[in-house]
Amino acid sequence: MGQSSVRGDDTRERVPRERSGGATAAPAGGGTRGGGRRRGHGKPRKRRILRWTALTVSVLILGTGGAGYLYYEHLNDSIKREALNLGGKKMAGHKANAAGQTPLNILLIGSDARDTAANKKLGGGRAHFDGPALADVQMLVHLSADRTNMSVVSMPRDTMVKMPKCTAPDGTEYAASTGRMQTNLSLDRGGPGCTVAAWHELTGITIDHFMMVDFAGVVSMADAIGGVPVCVDANVYSRNSKGEGSGLKLREGTTSIKGEQALQWLRTRYGFEDGTDLGRTRAQHMYMNSMIRELRENAKLTNPNKLRKLAEAATDALTVDDRIDTVTDLLDLADEFKKIPTGRITMTTMPTIPYTYDRNRVEPTPGDAEKLFRLVRDDIPLDGKGVKAKPKPPKSKDPVAPVGEIAVIVQNGTGVGGQPTNGRSTSVTASLVAQGFTLARAGDQLTPQEKTTVTYPSVDLQGDAQAVAKSLGVPMSAVKRSTEVTGVTVVVGADWRTGTAYPKASEDDDKAPKSARLSNGADSTDCMHVQEGFTWS
Repeated sequence: MGQSSVRGDDTRERVPRERSGGATAAPAGGGTRGGGRRRGHGKPRKRRILRWTALTVSVLILGTGGAGYLYYEHLNDSIKREALNLGGKKMAGHKANAAGQTPLNILLIGSDARDTAANKKLGGGRAHFDGPALADVQMLVHLSADRTNMSVVSMPRDTMVKMPKCTAPDGTEYAASTGRMQTNLSLDRGGPGCTVAAWHELTGITIDHFMMVDFAGVVSMADAIGGVPVCVDANVYSRNSKGEGSGLKLREGTTSIKGEQALQWLRTRYGFEDGTDLGRTRAQHMYMNSMIRELRENAKLTNPNKLRKLAEAATDALTVDDRIDTVTDLLDLADEFKKIPTGRITMTTMPTIPYTYDRNRVEPTPGDAEKLFRLVRDDIPLDGKGVKAKPKPPKSKDPVAPVGEIAVIVQNGTGVGGQPTNGRSTSVTASLVAQGFTLARAGDQLTPQEKTTVTYPSVDLQGDAQAVAKSLGVPMSAVKRSTEVTGVTVVVGADWRTGTAYPKASEDDDKAPKSARLSNGADSTDCMHVQEGFTWS
């Protein structure tokens, strides 16, 4: 086979354990149905518009006849499904808001599998033909409970995380990692369900669905969607002296891309910004935002033939979780996406810092990354709109006892959705003792919960509980009275997995950290900066 025009950016990297221990197409947003105008009228009849937006896929594409039913079944049979969570852990459910609404979280996974002729041609990297697939693209899509806004959080593929226990579809069991591993290895340890489990382990976010697509799937869906405009600030050619790169070649300015060129754009690392995954995820966000605008503004999918082609491409390309039974379920998800205004779509990348043991890898930025996860868990919009100031809890009128006389029990609650972080109760207890709370002791009980809390049983201990919280940097909003405890009790939650001081950035306000590099879905002026050395004339 000759050299493909869409080779991988670089060789696939697999990382051993730490030495010391480590796109779904956004649905069209409405619009009128093309053609079918009644003579003497300037707009389609109202009933036709309602029919277009309300009927199910089987009617939209096929009509109501027997052939339509058979085709509908054909689409259902094309959908590939795998278990949502192969790690054996139960996913926590959502808590409804005051209106009884719940958010929706979908993990998008891009597989780099070179397991078919099409994927080998598109993916390049002969050394990895028929090898294990890696989750090289990971994006969490969060739809707010009231469907007024959407947040998309990307995780770079070379992020080092702890892996949960997972079981592969063939029954192979993988124990939870003792150190850290590169996040894209999760797909090889148990399929997309293991990638879901790894995300849940790190973030504490409930994940409702996943959708996975490979190289060939991206190309077929990009062709079905049609051209999507993207912008570069200089001529770009993604190839280095070793021949590594996606092969993307574009002129300065805006170009409409689709098919293989769209795949090249989504895979480009060499040539964008600093040549790292951070630039690649930003380019992916630009493509997704532009695609959503195109689908909505130009109403490309109001054409029945285009919709049929996209339906076929999607059902053939996607692997989804086993909670999605039929094409109708996919349409229902699409309807949820359509409720979100373009200007309320916010895309971001998890804040990272260089990994301690390998500077070519990254790890979540303490404080900033957890703050981003908290905002998603609490269904707080990343764009800062619609957030109301939290009332400050009243200070206790109860006099505080000398710190050496305050008995405190510290429990480890970091095991939300997976294995707890070892030693958390011990290290936090040591911090309290060092500050004079000599009666503090670590408890043996494991109490998994997402957020750190300080609880007390009666009003006469409220002041003591607030003093403990203040010494640890835990916000006063986390200090609560509870009849389930017999004394001042600290439960170290999943939001505080490292360090002896509570991460300040995770609770100082409800604005996304600046390091998250937000982009807005309505911004049509965004343009990728081309990396020095990857331009042409």
